[in-house]
Amino acid sequence: MLPEYYVLSLSGGKDSTALGLEWLKRHQLNPATYPLNEVIFCDVGMDFPAMIDHVARLEQIFVNAGIKFTRLKGEHSFEWFMFEWTPKRGHRNPKLEGLIGRSWPTPKARWCTAWLKSEVIDYYLKKLKSSYHVIQLIGLAADEVKRLEKKNNQNPDHRHPLIEWGWSEADCLAYCYSKGFDWGGLYKIFHRVSCWCCPLQSLDELRKLRKHFPDLWLKLLDMEHRTWGTFNSRFTVDQLEIRFQLEEERVEKGLSINGHDKEFRAALKARLEKEIGSTQRPLTAP
Repeated sequence: MLPEYYVLSLSGGKDSTALGLEWLKRHQLNPATYPLNEVIFCDVGMDFPAMIDHVARLEQIFVNAGIKFTRLKGEHSFEWFMFEWTPKRGHRNPKLEGLIGRSWPTPKARWCTAWLKSEVIDYYLKKLKSSYHVIQLIGLAADEVKRLEKKNNQNPDHRHPLIEWGWSEADCLAYCYSKGFDWGGLYKIFHRVSCWCCPLQSLDELRKLRKHFPDLWLKLLDMEHRTWGTFNSRFTVDQLEIRFQLEEERVEKGLSINGHDKEFRAALKARLEKEIGSTQRPLTAP
């Protein structure tokens, strides 16, 4: 029988932040019912600057409360995997032979989450489990209960206090605001705050990224110019830049920018052909 060891998994988002702050408060009042031995944060390296500041503030709170705070990071960076990693391509797609780097993550190949987060955390927990019975506190909100149906969320050593408390995502955000945490306004701009370069963002989120974080948008353009794959299966970052420029021009003229509007689609196609010669997308990673 190994001693129980409670680890809180902190992503820095609203749900895990609310869980961390509330669990710590309850732990300080009743440590037997709300045990907490360690908080772990895995740094993928592509967070918004405001998120980095947010996590640093949380770290100080836990450390001041006597709770161990561990920052995890993979041996290689996101950009190393994207631009430098040399995989064995195999024979399934000969077009990829000779191409360097993994290029952009895709819905079916989220290598960023797997290699830079899940594997790093699992490796660290495996070492802990040699000495402890590790119980993980996971920040799934009450309105995400369907996620418990997924196999990776059915670990008997995982606890989901937010679901037990009935705290929704909105509840978590309101709680964090009430404690003075606002992520520099990130949640007033974006619905979800993950890596700023994520290709799985919606068109609207990418539009907001370009508007509110022009420096990161320029870096996103540069990243696409340095890799062989397209940003996602629908468009390149260059195509997005052209689209967003066109949208701004049309808004000033009072014209539609609705993607379902035939006239807008025709105008966008004409602009793309004029600017880059073709609307055809480049090679996409499998």
